Amino acid sequence: MRIAAADVIVTSPSRNFVTLKITTDDGVVGWGDGTLNGRELAVSTYLAEHVVPLLIGRDAHAIEDTWQFLYRSAYWRRGPVTMAAIAAVDMALWDIKAKVAGLPLYQLLGGASRVGLHTYGHASGRDLPELFDSVRATLAEGHRSVRIQTAIPGVNAVYGVAAQAQASGERYDYEPAGRGPLPTEEDWDTGAYLRHLPTVFEAVRNEFGAELPLLHDGHHRMTPLQASRLGRSLEPYDLFWLEDCTPAENPQALEVVRRNTITPLAIGEVFNTVWDFQHLISNQLIDYVRAASTHFGGVSPLRKVMDFAAQYQIKSGFHGPTDVSPIGFAAQVHVGLSIHNFGIQEYMLHSDRTNRVFDQGMTFVDGYLHPSDRPGLGVDVDEQAAAEFPYQRAYLPFNRLPDGTMHDW
Repeated sequence: MRIAAADVIVTSPSRNFVTLKITTDDGVVGWGDGTLNGRELAVSTYLAEHVVPLLIGRDAHAIEDTWQFLYRSAYWRRGPVTMAAIAAVDMALWDIKAKVAGLPLYQLLGGASRVGLHTYGHASGRDLPELFDSVRATLAEGHRSVRIQTAIPGVNAVYGVAAQAQASGERYDYEPAGRGPLPTEEDWDTGAYLRHLPTVFEAVRNEFGAELPLLHDGHHRMTPLQASRLGRSLEPYDLFWLEDCTPAENPQALEVVRRNTITPLAIGEVFNTVWDFQHLISNQLIDYVRAASTHFGGVSPLRKVMDFAAQYQIKSGFHGPTDVSPIGFAAQVHVGLSIHNFGIQEYMLHSDRTNRVFDQGMTFVDGYLHPSDRPGLGVDVDEQAAAEFPYQRAYLPFNRLPDGTMHDW
């Protein structure tokens, strides 16, 4: 079975998505996600100009060989653009293989290890009453765990707070990237954040009790010592995890955090290969792998990194907001269903417009997510609907400290 055609589709129903369509010589279609939020056209061009010509005529069943060919033959390895492009191909080929087998992908990965995936939803607020209402709404949706994000006194706009004004004019849930010629500047004050956040978690625990699993995302904004201070100050509130507490370009930074707090740590949504995780996993510096199938090279390496993590009792916590398309999200749900060391799955609802473009078989029942038993990934693309939403330039915001210093968003 040979690859006869490969087409790149860029669509923007509520945000920009890059989708790869691979068609075999006998008409089987596979779909892959190559979305890189804020740099979408870099991936679409990489795919169209450099990868697609290499795919025509290749054996569609040779997934591992194709992955290694695309990774090694370019010489310039890794990086988010390259790995998102490889991910799109990898997903599409797994989609084809499972469709030919007449099975949902998770069956080809060893079958289901559980009935469904435990998820967490997002709750946020500008003040405690608004945050409490958001927690209740998230629980009403069926989530059994909740990520808590809050406004910070004196800071105008904070990552993860949906009710705050966004440059895009839409709720944060759908698109934090502002559509326009330039990114939006936001402000940040780490000291104010470190003073305020423990009081918020104390209030949430008092309101919702000790049993509700709570999570928080620091979004790479702290130094190792600041992250250590936060982790320790949150220990009384028994977090499920503290995510992205410090930039992880320097893996030794997590050694400092690990020495100073027992709050569980999750990291890796911006990682691209298993090499980014090697030191963190082998030295047991994290508890959850946050990799996303789309930014990590697809299904194949995601399964491999979780096999590596299993040796150290480290679990999955795959990145799953709406900057991963329904295709990429379905891919990692299949992986999560099949692996033994699954931990939790981030889950955000896409907009109605996005759901018009991407027809999903996924179900969310009694707090558990299932990718469906459709053959393949379980997601199809309405190309006519996709064409109704052309690409729009969009940038994620950026941060400056009170003195004007550029900081991590």
